Amino acid sequence: MAEERIYLDHNASAPLLSAAREAMVAALDAANPSSVHAEGRISRRIVEAARRDVAELVGAKPEHVVFTSGASEAAATLLSPEWTMGRAPLRFGRLYVSAAEHPCILSGGRFPADVVYKIAVNADGLIDLDALERALAGHDRERGLPLVAVHAANNETGVIQPFEEIGRIARTAGATVILDAVQAAGRIPLNISAGYADFFILSSHKIGGPKGVGAIVGVSDLMMPRPLIGGGGQEKGHRAGTENVVGIAGFGAAAREAAAGLAHMDAVRARRDRLETIIREAVPGAMIYGCNAPRLPNTIFFSIPGMKAETAQIAFDLAGIALSAGSACSSGKVGPSHVLAAMGFGDQVGALRVSIGLSTTDEEVEAFAEALKKIAAKRKERAAAA
Repeated sequence: MAEERIYLDHNASAPLLSAAREAMVAALDAANPSSVHAEGRISRRIVEAARRDVAELVGAKPEHVVFTSGASEAAATLLSPEWTMGRAPLRFGRLYVSAAEHPCILSGGRFPADVVYKIAVNADGLIDLDALERALAGHDRERGLPLVAVHAANNETGVIQPFEEIGRIARTAGATVILDAVQAAGRIPLNISAGYADFFILSSHKIGGPKGVGAIVGVSDLMMPRPLIGGGGQEKGHRAGTENVVGIAGFGAAAREAAAGLAHMDAVRARRDRLETIIREAVPGAMIYGCNAPRLPNTIFFSIPGMKAETAQIAFDLAGIALSAGSACSSGKVGPSHVLAAMGFGDQVGALRVSIGLSTTDEEVEAFAEALKKIAAKRKERAAAA
C-alpha cells in the first residue's frame, strides 16, 4: 500500500471540501438555469443560493456577484479601459498595479502595455504608498480615469497589503479600486461594503471549491467593464454563456465553509508559526520572506542557503510532501520569483512555499520537520565533500 502523502500547497489549490463535493454531485443533473420550465427553475435556485453564499463571504449583495470561469477571467474582464456607467461610456486611461502582483493582474488585462504603471514594493513586499500617491496625483485625467488593481495578499509570500490605506489614497485621487482577494478570502476577514475597494476578484478552488469557477464581486453593478465574453444575457449581460451550475454549487458550499472557518484561523497560524520555528532550527541562515510584514496565517515563503528551490521541492516530493517552488500560475513553471525580484532580492532567486489550511494536522507538521532535517543534513554532507 502506498504511503499517504502530505499536501502543503493550499495556495496553489486547496483540497476539495466534502461539502463542495456533495453540492456538486447534487447538481450534476441540473438543467439550463436560463430555462423557464420547472427543471430550469431548480437550477436557477442552485445558482442563486450559491451567489448568496459567495456574497456573504465578503460582505456583498448577491446581485453584485458575477460568476466567471475563474479569477484570471475575472481579472481580464475588470482590467479594461472601456467601461459603462449605466448606459454611458466610461474610459480608464491608466492602470496602476504593484510590481509583485499575480501575473493575471501584472499583465494588465485589456490595457495596452504602455499604460500599465507598476508601483514598487519594499523588501517586505509591501506596496510603496508614497509612490502610489505620487503616481495618482500626476495622473492625466484627459486620457481617462485612473484604475488601481492590487492584491489583498500575495500568493507567494502571503504578505497582506495595506488595502484599506490603498483604498483611501485611491479614492482621494478619484480612482476605482480592484482588489484581488483570491488568496485572502476565507483566510482573513474581507468586507467590500467597508469602502476600500470597488470590486473583488475571487476564486473557488483557493477556498476548497472546484476549479474553473470564480467571481467578480462589486459594491454595485452601476459601473461595469464591457463584457469580455459577449453573447447571451446570462449574469445580467456581464458574462455570456450558460452558467456552470455544478461548479457554482461547489463554490457556494466552499464559501459557506470558508466563512465559518475564519473563526479557526488562529489554529492555522499556530501551525504556521511552528513550521517557521522548524525551518529556522533545521536550516540556520534560512531566509523567510515577508516575515516582518502582516501575512496570511497559512503561508511561508523561504529559501535554503546553497540549495536551489526546485532541487529542494523535488526532495520534498520524494519524501511524500507536496509544496511549491514559487507560485503555480504557469504550467510546469519552476524558477526565479518575480515577487522576490520586486522585493529587491535579485531576479534569479527562488524559494519554497509552504501553504496550509484547516485540514493540516500537527502530525503533518512534524512529518515536514523530519523531511526538512534529512534534506538539510544531505545538503551539509554535500557541502563538506565539495
